Amino acid sequence: MAHIELRELDDDDLDAIFEMMRDAEAVEMAAFTASDPDDRAAFDAWIARERASTDVALLVVTERGGFAGTAGVFTVDGDREVTFWIARHAWGRGVATAALRLLIAREPIRPLFARTAVHNARSLAVLEHCGFTEVSRTLSYAPGVGRDVEEALLTLVPALDGA
Repeated sequence: MAHIELRELDDDDLDAIFEMMRDAEAVEMAAFTASDPDDRAAFDAWIARERASTDVALLVVTERGGFAGTAGVFTVDGDREVTFWIARHAWGRGVATAALRLLIAREPIRPLFARTAVHNARSLAVLEHCGFTEVSRTLSYAPGVGRDVEEALLTLVPALDGA
């Protein structure tokens, strides 16, 4: 597998992130996205808020130094959650799993949580390969697809010392 790293996001990444998050197949898989992925002004406002938040760590995933996606950690109602979005050109080669393992290693807080559309089998597999286990499912409106979608909540619990 190619060399995968996480690095800080910079202004030069914004166009690549916007284009990645507009990919129709990726939006269908993610489901819980912007209602209009083509709205650059809304994207710019959203990413500016994320970058300004002290509760958010949004990183760029690189494969052999080139842009391959994003990964991040943020807080919702006191819980730390992970997220990742891998560009289509990097699908199917273990990039997401490697990136999530790097992200988990950087984030000391446990438990960690993750959410994914249940129909996104690849995302579920990545989370499970990294030690997350499913704890619940809910039906929620997914703006990216304009309909209700079943969403899985997964958690990564603290490791027990000496176990």
